[in-house]
Amino acid sequence: MYNSKIIGLGKYVPDNVVTNDDLSKMMDTNDAWIQERTGIKERRWVKPGSEDTTSVMGLKAAKVAIERAGIDKNEIDFIVFATLSPDYYFPGPGVFIQKELDIKTVGALDVRNQCSGFVYALSVADNFIKTGMYKTVLVIGSELHSHGLDKTDRGRGVSVIFGDGAGAAVLTREENNSKGILSTHLHSQGEYAEELVVKAPGMGTRWVTDIIAENNPDDESFFPYMNGQFVFKNAVVRFSEVINEGLEKNKLKVDDIDMLIPHQANLRIAQFIQKKFRLSDNQVFNNIQKYGNTTAASIPIALTEAWEEGKIKEGDTVVLAAFGSGFTWGSVIIKW
Repeated sequence: MYNSKIIGLGKYVPDNVVTNDDLSKMMDTNDAWIQERTGIKERRWVKPGSEDTTSVMGLKAAKVAIERAGIDKNEIDFIVFATLSPDYYFPGPGVFIQKELDIKTVGALDVRNQCSGFVYALSVADNFIKTGMYKTVLVIGSELHSHGLDKTDRGRGVSVIFGDGAGAAVLTREENNSKGILSTHLHSQGEYAEELVVKAPGMGTRWVTDIIAENNPDDESFFPYMNGQFVFKNAVVRFSEVINEGLEKNKLKVDDIDMLIPHQANLRIAQFIQKKFRLSDNQVFNNIQKYGNTTAASIPIALTEAWEEGKIKEGDTVVLAAFGSGFTWGSVIIKW
C-alpha cells in the first residue's frame, strides 16, 4: 500500500471583517464577553450580494492549493468537499468544483460531518490513495455560516462564534511509507446528535413547505442550536482520546508532536488540550481569534497558515484533531 502526502495547501477568507464591537451593535453582547468565553476577536462574514458562496470560496482556495502543488489540474482524480453549508440543498458543491476547474469527469464526494468534516474528508482521500484507487485527490473544506445565523439577542450565544472561509489540500501518492499521512481515526456518538443541531429543513421532519405554510416568526428550527457547556465537556475528552489513539497507533509520544492543529471551535478548548498534553505555544497553532469557528474550513485554513508562516517543516510530526456536531470526532497523524 501507498501513503498519501499533502503537496499543496490553499485558503480563502472574505475581505469583510466583523469585530466583536460590530456585533455589539446588532445584539446585546460585547468584546470582553465574547473573548472571555471563546477567545474570538473578529471573524469574516460574506457580504450579502457578494459573489462568494460556499463553492466559490472553496474554488478560490483550491486554485491556490493546486498552484502550490505544482500539478496540472487534470491530474486530479477525485474531489472530496466537506461542508455543512452547501450552495444548494442538492446537489452538493463538489460537482461545482469539477465544473469550474474544467477538469475531466472525475468523481466528486460531499462530506457532511460539520466541524470534523475536513478530518473525515482527509481520511476518505487518504484511503482512496492508499488502496491505489486514485493517485491525486483534491480535498476542500468551505463554509458560509453568516447568512444562516440568528443575529438577534436570541441567537447571540451561537452567532458570535461562527465565521466564513475555505481551505483546500492536494494529496498525492507517496511511495515512502514513513512519510505523508500515517493514520486517520474517526468516531461518532449519535445519541448526542441534538445537542448541536439545525433541525430544519429536513426531508423526514419539517420541510420548506411546512415552514412557509406556518410562517411562524418564532420558529427557531432552522437556526443553529448548541448546548454549549455539554459540547465543551465532551469535546475536551474526545480530543484527548483521539489524539492519544493516533499517537499510540504510530508508536509516538506527546513529545514527538511538532505541531498540533485543533479544529478552531473555541480557544478555551484548544488551551485546555494544550495544557493537558503539556505542549508549548510553538507546538499548537490557533487562529480562531481572527476567523472564528469556520467549521469544516477551520483545520485547512489553520494548516495553510501554519505552513505559510514556516511553522511546519519537512520531517515534522503534525497532528490534526476535530470534534463537533453528531457528535463526530477524529484525528490525523502526518509525517510532513
